[in-house]
Amino acid sequence: MTTEPVSFPRRHARTQRFTLGAPRAFTVAPDASRVVFLRSDSGTDRANSLWVLDLGDRGERVAADPRALLGGAGEHLSPEERARRERSREGGAGIVGYATDSAVELASFALSGRLFTAELRAGTARELRVPGPVIDPRPSPDGRHVAYVAGGALRVVGAEGEGDRPLAEPESESVTYGLAEFVAAEEMDRSRGFWWAPESDRLLVARVDDTPVRRWWISDPAQPDREPAHVRYPAAGTANADVRLFVIGLDGTRTEVVWDRDRYPYLARVHWSEAGAPLLLVQARDQRSQLYLAVDPASGSTRMVHADEDPTWLDLFPGVPCWTPSGQLVRIADEGGARVLAVGERPLTGPQLHIRAVLDVSDGDVLVSASAGEEAADPETGEVHVYRVNELGMERVTKEAGVHSAVRAAGVTVLVSAALDRPGARVRVFRDGEQTALIASRAEDPGLSPRVTLTQGGARRIPCAVLMPTDYPGDTSTSASAPTPLPVLLDPYGGPHGPRVVAAHNAYLTSQWFADQGFAVVVADGRGTPGRSPAWEKAVHHDFTLTLDDQIEALHDLAKTHPLDLNRVAIRGWSYGGYLAALAVLRRPDVFHAGVAGAPVTDWRLYDTHYTERYLGDPAAEAETYARNSLVTDEGLSAAAEPHRPLMIVHGLADDNVVVAHALRLSSALLAAGRPHEVLPLSGVTHMTPQEQVAENLLLLQVDFLKRSLGMA
Repeated sequence: MTTEPVSFPRRHARTQRFTLGAPRAFTVAPDASRVVFLRSDSGTDRANSLWVLDLGDRGERVAADPRALLGGAGEHLSPEERARRERSREGGAGIVGYATDSAVELASFALSGRLFTAELRAGTARELRVPGPVIDPRPSPDGRHVAYVAGGALRVVGAEGEGDRPLAEPESESVTYGLAEFVAAEEMDRSRGFWWAPESDRLLVARVDDTPVRRWWISDPAQPDREPAHVRYPAAGTANADVRLFVIGLDGTRTEVVWDRDRYPYLARVHWSEAGAPLLLVQARDQRSQLYLAVDPASGSTRMVHADEDPTWLDLFPGVPCWTPSGQLVRIADEGGARVLAVGERPLTGPQLHIRAVLDVSDGDVLVSASAGEEAADPETGEVHVYRVNELGMERVTKEAGVHSAVRAAGVTVLVSAALDRPGARVRVFRDGEQTALIASRAEDPGLSPRVTLTQGGARRIPCAVLMPTDYPGDTSTSASAPTPLPVLLDPYGGPHGPRVVAAHNAYLTSQWFADQGFAVVVADGRGTPGRSPAWEKAVHHDFTLTLDDQIEALHDLAKTHPLDLNRVAIRGWSYGGYLAALAVLRRPDVFHAGVAGAPVTDWRLYDTHYTERYLGDPAAEAETYARNSLVTDEGLSAAAEPHRPLMIVHGLADDNVVVAHALRLSSALLAAGRPHEVLPLSGVTHMTPQEQVAENLLLLQVDFLKRSLGMA
């Protein structure tokens, strides 16, 4: 009896896009003796274990196995933990996050709402019996205590399990201590709400009061016997949570940190290290001004270290702000038309680099990730490299083409590198510039090699990737002997924060699978997507429709040199890409003949404050802007053109980020306008689609719809 091979869509879903089994979340010990990381046992195993790589003998060992710690029992996640994982798009299981003391000898983590610690030298783990469900446990720098959140209270327990007690308890059901509010976790990339002092005697703790935030209800019509879940959702133009910050001592003392919260309500970043006073980055509601504040922990008073202003908006970046060991402010800023690294008041880079993140700061240099800037002599499409930067200049650490990032401490660098010519990412460990170890990946080989060409399209040199079917004959030039042009599928994200044209193999697996169904697939990163210059990203201010213009410009330019059938053009996308797909079909049916809009934002008044107001402004003051960018307002629909093109709308009914009201309002508006369309509701599915059968069939149904709509055999 022969076994049918497992289809790519099923393998893609089962392996969570071939990410399971890959090592991640690296921490380097300050004595350069070991590297700690997470990894599951195989490419289909969702349960991550905590691992230690000993740099002495280069051996790997398990420090904590979730199956052993739970005795084989299944995981039970609290609603709060599920929400945290949804915000971070975490689809794994087991140990999905951990924190360590400053010596990287003690780690803490939550499993099934219970608190565990691991002795990283000994490789032993145990449970500390505390009230639960436990969220985000973090050891003190000296390793003597563990702070954690349970029931909205910040609590602390001794590392041996003794003396558990609350440090801050919520005054009402709407208050939490030690957790990030919705927009911080979803949009600011701040997933935590408390920070230990370097001396381990006190903490900075965020207090979040959701009382002002509107209550929304998320129900599952497929389960009418279940009560709807309520979420506090700060839609554009409505009230945010009230966020305050306190210094709370282990002895119970409590001091509020004071700044102009009316003018700067967003607590975007908190940094507390031995190099200086606690450092805050707070933003104005319109995100056009922000302050870097140093905190006096004794009094709670703050002093301004630096202020930024921008007429369009100010972005937030990973790794900053922070102090150098000598006490200088490190930040990423848009200056002179470029995104630069600044130390103190001095920019250390210029327009040749587009800085993306600060990875580490040492006495001698700053380690950053960056792509080529506008003035780069030979920009590499889709590449991101690691650089060392100091006052004497900069040096590129990564030499091979690809997308790279790094973690560094004590002369040890963990370099994570993806490339077009190999699947997954390679993780190498370097000591003083010499490779000393390789951390193996257990991810599955996709068995699919993208046939991708990285290029640029149009007068704006829009970064593009073109993918042809694996069995497509010859090259892709439109010579006289070229084969018949292929139907085209645009496969963008196309919006802020979501670059898709990257020099990495696994980024194109789904696109290649679609190509192998008979399409020429085009991925384009137009204005608004990150990676080139501040002006490129900020061009979409008050006008998201520019992102559609750039898709069309890239498509038409690529058709001059590639066999693209412009009489059969489809587009698919998810989230912002879903908005872009629906926008394309409705506004430009002269170009697009079918579209699949997955979890689309259709009415920007229904999306959250921090994201939407950054780009479109306050809806009370910018009503016309919101109407023009909407798919469901009278103005938005009036821009829809003839002829009617097939549109499939896909949405998870449990989505608490882009709620299903977006899809329902679009469907109602299209129905009222007499426009045919299809709606595919996904019961129990959130903004992610981690369910294996759902993820598999979703790809198959899209292919079927697109082939039907384009008249493909």
